[in-house]
Amino acid sequence: MIRIREAAVAGSFYPADPGELHSAVHRLLDAAPAPAGPAPRALIVPHAGYVYSGAVAATAYARLQPYHAHYRRVVLLGPCHGVAVRGLAASSAGAFRTPLGEVPVQRCASEILRHPAVSIIDAAHRAEHSLEVQLPFLQEVLASFELLPLVVGDADPEDVAAVIDVLWSDPETLVVVSSDLSHYLVYEEARRQDRGTCRAIERLDPAKIGHQQACGATPLRGLLIAARRRGLQCVTLDLRNSGDTSGSRAGVVGYGSWMFVEEASCDQAA
Repeated sequence: MIRIREAAVAGSFYPADPGELHSAVHRLLDAAPAPAGPAPRALIVPHAGYVYSGAVAATAYARLQPYHAHYRRVVLLGPCHGVAVRGLAASSAGAFRTPLGEVPVQRCASEILRHPAVSIIDAAHRAEHSLEVQLPFLQEVLASFELLPLVVGDADPEDVAAVIDVLWSDPETLVVVSSDLSHYLVYEEARRQDRGTCRAIERLDPAKIGHQQACGATPLRGLLIAARRRGLQCVTLDLRNSGDTSGSRAGVVGYGSWMFVEEASCDQAA
């Protein structure tokens, strides 16, 4: 067992200094629209560097602020970027560390490890940024929580949905899927494609989302399957790209944030 999964992208994707990181996260949260509506059961958030996608992610995390003491477990799913993984990779670590401190990893979800698509693969977590960049937001927004981190590789979205279903009965569990959208299209083409992806997410339609539409397509599709089964509604919170937040419009990366709730009106695509 690895005791601590150390931060891998502090100083590149987000500040390494604890004070700077605390201030950066709160600036982003303070700039987000005021939270309203019921407690989210699930979120989709982007995972680029904070200068690019932090403002978009903050529009989702701000929705947790009125319910900061509600959540006791966060199931965090994201794609693998550096290690080939078949199925879903759990971690043997006892905690994940960021400059803000340690987040304890839940050790009692043995029912998840019994699923044939799930195995412990620490190498998949060691340098993976898609999960790590979410942790400072969660640390600043939630009172205290345990983490269940899952890196999703070559997996069936139905298996992802099955894992989510096992954990869903606990009302103090929040599911977070980490995914960016289109990659390196010109600005207007990216906006067109990302609007189509947004509509598919709103309609809980996983068939319209592939890896060209979202780098976290597999965990995203699994969440949509689980949300449709449970009659959740999707609320679009933000839809932008790196041409809106930072950098050139010649080749942009798309970002969006959504929340899934048991009672709400579903916003339409931007």
